[in-house]
Amino acid sequence: MPATGDGRAPGAADLPGAHDGAPVSHARTRPATTGPATATPPIPHPRSQPVRTGHGTRRTAPAHVTGTGNRPATGEAPADGGAAPLRLLVIEDDASDAQLIKAAAADSGTSIEIHWARGLDQATHLLAQSSPATRRGRARGTEFGCVLLDLASPADLPHPSDASDGLEGLHELLRRAPHIPVVVLTDAAGAELGAAAVAAGAQDFLIKHETDGPLLARALRYAVERKRADESQRRLVEAELRGQENARLQRHLLPTPLLDGAGLSFTRRYRPGRRRALLGGDFYDAVRTDDGTVHVVIGDVCGHGPDEAALGVALRIAWRTLVFAGLTGETLLSTLQHVLEHERRSDEIFATLCMLVIEPGGGLSTGLDALGTGERARLYLAGHPAPLLLGRDHAPTTLPADLAGPALGLLPCHDGEAAWPAQELELQPGWRLLLYTDGLIEGRVGAGSRRLGQDGLADLIADHQSAGLTRGRLIDSAIAEVEELNGGALTDDVAVLLLERNPVQLILG
Repeated sequence: MPATGDGRAPGAADLPGAHDGAPVSHARTRPATTGPATATPPIPHPRSQPVRTGHGTRRTAPAHVTGTGNRPATGEAPADGGAAPLRLLVIEDDASDAQLIKAAAADSGTSIEIHWARGLDQATHLLAQSSPATRRGRARGTEFGCVLLDLASPADLPHPSDASDGLEGLHELLRRAPHIPVVVLTDAAGAELGAAAVAAGAQDFLIKHETDGPLLARALRYAVERKRADESQRRLVEAELRGQENARLQRHLLPTPLLDGAGLSFTRRYRPGRRRALLGGDFYDAVRTDDGTVHVVIGDVCGHGPDEAALGVALRIAWRTLVFAGLTGETLLSTLQHVLEHERRSDEIFATLCMLVIEPGGGLSTGLDALGTGERARLYLAGHPAPLLLGRDHAPTTLPADLAGPALGLLPCHDGEAAWPAQELELQPGWRLLLYTDGLIEGRVGAGSRRLGQDGLADLIADHQSAGLTRGRLIDSAIAEVEELNGGALTDDVAVLLLERNPVQLILG
């Protein structure tokens, strides 16, 4: 855009299509005039100053300027069903420079609808009118697609900073309208300032009197796409941060067994059925009380969504609290059912549970010299599969489940039907117990409908034991074969605990 000797473009005071202060949309209904350039009034002041019409009456000029009213500045309206024009807000205090921008938009070959503001205050008002948060019920096309800011325009700051870097207006615009892409305009000597503006948050910069229509169109398209990419990247980073926070939260909700001094090896594996989740509806815990008794629990809340995961955590924490409060047996399970009834989101939610209470070995001593003796244990089952007893000289056997009671939450405690009597056990030296949730045994075997079941799991564990696998390797290989038999990953939550009498030291796997 060549400039005249006084720095203004020829006819810069003219606004094509504006006559006698009327909106520029009237331009297409009036014949062309051949008078001097001064016969056409200048660009209307964006603050709606009164102007005089040709009939001697006074009225208010429009608060903004568009290329042809509601049409793009290219001179041709988009065809019906075509893309809406890009709505460009120009912040420029110099009317001649605003005229140059309008001329470049008309020559860009792109549908651009120009709105003009002399400063940030008026621009903020126009942006607020088209903000996505305030345009309920309005057409989507009323939102500005981009802002073109002349860095030389007054910043209109309420409290100007003494340390000026030439970007005060940009900083204030980004603060007021962070969601709009911004292209800044500088003079030829301000190329470095333009680069600094891009580093400060603008999407691109243009140099006055060197910008033609195609360059303007390219810069606007680039700014819009870069802003969209930046917003997508920001949302992706936010999602990743939320995912990391959720992962940390879920990891902290998984229990740390409190078995110091118990002389037990405790190996556990936990796999939620939900993708990208660390926590499911299954739960487990193990603690040793001051009298040397070891309490172990494993449970399963029906379903495997986030609500079930939260309920499983609530039940586990309640169980540990009740154990340290001195409750055990049916009293503990009845209280835990009350917790379930108050915490569940519907009456159809229930939870299965297996609880094991292991008394100190032989009742003679709690020291390490008594850890190899036989021990007594009590098994409580509430609708849960019974554990496997892994012998060293025989195949795994399923512990008796004759006294199993209903799952928690199925029957009310006060009717006498919700009872969970204890199954007395005698654990021989070197015992090993495998506790698990039903997700491990409900996988399919082959393409048919047959399930693995408890007997199938016992045979599978026996095969892996005969191969010399123990502890973590035993559990991992067993889960891997269960998934292989199922033809893919298990869809239900899976929790597996392997508890072994170990006379040396506690080992957590």
